[in-house]
Amino acid sequence: MKRSVLVVAVLILSVSLFLTVGAERARAQGPAGAGASTASQGSSSSHTSHSLNPIKWVKKDKGSKNSPDSNGSRSDIEKKLTPKLQAQGILPAKSNATDACAPFVALNECLAALHASHNLGLEFNCLRAKVTGVQTNADLSGCKGSVGDKAQSLNKAIHEQNPNADAKGATKNAEQQAKDDLKDLGA
Repeated sequence: MKRSVLVVAVLILSVSLFLTVGAERARAQGPAGAGASTASQGSSSSHTSHSLNPIKWVKKDKGSKNSPDSNGSRSDIEKKLTPKLQAQGILPAKSNATDACAPFVALNECLAALHASHNLGLEFNCLRAKVTGVQTNADLSGCKGSVGDKAQSLNKAIHEQNPNADAKGATKNAEQQAKDDLKDLGA
């Protein structure tokens, strides 16, 4: 008799705990469907306005004037980079850094791809298309491997273009050169 009462008590406790945890999870996820935004604003929950998305916890420096990727300063840096890269033979004389780096989200990624293509003698348009996933009007018929809509790492793009190259070492070297270029310009 005592054993059955104990089993029933444990069972009731387990069910109530399960329902409590399930309700907390449902409340944490918020409402879904039509009118979800108004329902979440009108709910009288004890939650703060702090986002539950951890990616939003990290502050981004894109709006800063010191960031090389902010809209105003990126174009200024690209204008300063163009003659420097042309003098080193990394950019052709008829090209500029603004056009070459347009599909890239971050300027340092573009510079790394430029340096990698120059260091290894690879076609920059192929690397750019593979790394960004964006196909420009450039001729990509000479590219090795598939040039699709999916972006891939510089390391993988280098390996596809030249399987005999030390892709990891070349990527590390190119990224350091890109960092040095930006540092030389004070960016």
